[in-house]
Amino acid sequence: MHVDDDYDDAAGYYVDGDPIADTKAPQGPLEERWDTRQFEARIANPANRRRLSVIVVGTGLAGAAAAATLGEAGYVVKSFCYQDSPRRAHSIAAQGGINAAKNYKGDGDSVFRLFYDTIKGGDYRARESNVYRLAQVSRNIIDQCVAQGVPFAREYGGLLDNRSFGGVQVSRTFYARGQTGQQLLIGAYQALERQVAAGTVKCYSRHEMVELIVVDGRARGIIVRDLVTGEIETYFADVVVLANGGYGNVFFLSTNAMGSNVTASWRAHRKGALMANPCYTQIHPTCIPVSGSHQSKLTLMSESLRNDGRIWVPKKKADCEKNPRDIPEEDRDYYLERIYPAFGNLVPRDIASRQAKNMCDEGRGVGPEVDGVRRGVYLDFADAMERLGHDAIAEKYGNLFDMYARITGEDPYTTPMRIYPAVHYVMGGLWVDYDLQSTIPGLFVTGEANFSDHGANRLGASALMQGLADGYFVLPNTIRDYLAEGPFDKVAEDDPAVVEAQQSVQAQIDKFMNTNGTRSVDSYHRELGNIMWEYCGMERTADGLKKAIDLIRSLRDDFWRNVKVLGSAETMNQSLERAGRVADFFELGELMCIDALNRRESCGGHFRGESQTDEGEALRHDGKYAYVAAWEWTGLDEKPVLHKENLEYEFVEMKQRSYK
Repeated sequence: MHVDDDYDDAAGYYVDGDPIADTKAPQGPLEERWDTRQFEARIANPANRRRLSVIVVGTGLAGAAAAATLGEAGYVVKSFCYQDSPRRAHSIAAQGGINAAKNYKGDGDSVFRLFYDTIKGGDYRARESNVYRLAQVSRNIIDQCVAQGVPFAREYGGLLDNRSFGGVQVSRTFYARGQTGQQLLIGAYQALERQVAAGTVKCYSRHEMVELIVVDGRARGIIVRDLVTGEIETYFADVVVLANGGYGNVFFLSTNAMGSNVTASWRAHRKGALMANPCYTQIHPTCIPVSGSHQSKLTLMSESLRNDGRIWVPKKKADCEKNPRDIPEEDRDYYLERIYPAFGNLVPRDIASRQAKNMCDEGRGVGPEVDGVRRGVYLDFADAMERLGHDAIAEKYGNLFDMYARITGEDPYTTPMRIYPAVHYVMGGLWVDYDLQSTIPGLFVTGEANFSDHGANRLGASALMQGLADGYFVLPNTIRDYLAEGPFDKVAEDDPAVVEAQQSVQAQIDKFMNTNGTRSVDSYHRELGNIMWEYCGMERTADGLKKAIDLIRSLRDDFWRNVKVLGSAETMNQSLERAGRVADFFELGELMCIDALNRRESCGGHFRGESQTDEGEALRHDGKYAYVAAWEWTGLDEKPVLHKENLEYEFVEMKQRSYK
């Protein structure tokens, strides 16, 4: 499809702004840039560090690692999470593994190959400098985690074992059965608790950030709500770090924890932090299918299962109701192996997800009908069981198989799993420069909360890698350049910026408590999620996105008129918590649709129906859309401003992806 240079589906929905650029990334040879930046970054001397304070919001891998490392360096750190313990951060749910360019298998892996796979997997919509740094740092992560005692799987000679993930042809994923996120988080948590005991870090659990304090153009603190007492509290620091994860719960049904939200990032966005590529959503191909309207979340089955499981559907629609074991081999369509012979079942997530949808749209989906459609494909371990035996499969995937059996009542050792794509991860997030600093000086953003490393699609096992890379190695080396200017002047409690922030928080709470409507918060969230999935989910079109924007605006207006929040604001009140989060999801959802409408190309997880090849593959348009879309908030019901950061590739050639 040819794209008219003057044509813009989103015309009228936004305003063009000035270009934006990353001024912190060094030039020169790619492999030397990170070393150059570390050397050039200024250093805060040890005596000053004791007088410099850092707030870290979030205690997942990025947040816990950052707080622990900054505490170890001697800074005064305050760590905040809305969970009852840092150990309950959503990083714990990651299953399959963490990538690192160690080349333990001797199969041709290298830092450059990890860099290239990540750039290609992200459909050439990520920065070269950031991605290469991530590949470099990946090797250090494994060494640190082993030293912490993370129980990675090992092969017979004692070396750490590796397995493959989608989008690559080497084995570089380190894992601890299907509990990798949990084990890595325990490692980061114990590092964090070590600093708590040393007195350098103070943890505030059950505290949710509800506003960012910006004084004289710098981030200087946060306002939080104590989720147990309902008290509104204000905390100041020299710098604020957001590590609050992604916003996949805008879709209501996702693999995210029920409490995962965008509020910390969105409140920062409203204070001036640009939001980059918000439409880039990852749909994970291996989730347990929706079973009915009663569900409030979906369960992920690790992508690692695609190492040994074969994905198929019946060739004939008439066979979809049969027991899969009664369908002979010649009547099965191993469609990923057929369409993508070079990568087979290990194609990237966006491609595997889209093909699963295509099979079900053709009427060849399996499992029970939900709303008249069978949304499922088989993930079959029969060949692997015959080749490796029950015990070997149980050792590699046993806890995943047990979880599937408990949820579905089916034994995956004897009956193929049923899987279907679901919202999982987001590549979009707050815009940051090479130092991980947002457009608000003093506000740094790490892990899934920023946009920087994955382009339009994240490769499997790279989320844990980025979180720990940012927390342990990148942020501690870049934040010191900013903190070297400190200590900063103390912020007065009665500073107008502080008072304004406190009043805005209280005003929203009062609004919720005084709107005596008739609909629950969850009913609005579910309806918003349905709109987002239907029109901004696995496939987007101009007409659908415009319809979604109208529906979101109408539903948001109704939300503010007719929502009912039960209980009191001066106590534990989960209805009030969710109301604030859903209010932010409404505004985010609209921006996601505008961003998707503006990008009339298909790339990675963003698939525009108007832009595809004759074979139905994603079709990019590099001449028009090779940029990061960084959006500026201008006010409720005002048009956002689009700032473009051009992506230039010096070390890899931008070309249409092929996994065939």
